[in-house]
Amino acid sequence: MASRSAGIVTGLTTAALVTIGVLAHQASDSVPAGLDRTHATTSPAPGAAKAPRDRRHPEALPAMSGQGERVVYSVDDDRVWLVGPGNRVRRTFEVTPSTVDPAPGAYTVTSRSNRITGSDGIPVEHVVRFTGAQGVAIGFSAAVDGSTAAPDPDRPTGGIRESRADGDAMWKFATIGRQVVVVP
Repeated sequence: MASRSAGIVTGLTTAALVTIGVLAHQASDSVPAGLDRTHATTSPAPGAAKAPRDRRHPEALPAMSGQGERVVYSVDDDRVWLVGPGNRVRRTFEVTPSTVDPAPGAYTVTSRSNRITGSDGIPVEHVVRFTGAQGVAIGFSAAVDGSTAAPDPDRPTGGIRESRADGDAMWKFATIGRQVVVVP
């Protein structure tokens, strides 16, 4: 009788393991494309093409970019949205990316500087920092001379460059604690 009970338990255990294996396989097949991949934290190779989400409406706020007042930054589109109450876009503009991209996710503005020298040696104003990667602080800034030239691809920099007018708007909007959402 004891060996019969042991056989039943072994059979049930085997059946349970098979069921778990089947369910695990089904679950892994249902993971949406891209969720199982890690995001590179560096910019694409110089000259790599970047396609906007919607070629007819490149200024449209990306879906799944959060709710409430926030800054949204699209790494792939090199575009920023300042989103106010009611999920209304107050301003959107293109930026020149740094050589180090922040990973997609939600951050908050952690520090600000009115005028400093950027990690690339260029005097900048209205610096709004929200994260760091590869040993550099990442944030938005405007060059005092108004330039938005692409940074040296061989030097890690974290300054996402805006025009001076866009930098002024960011400075007024993105105070300490303001949410910054980074999307691919």
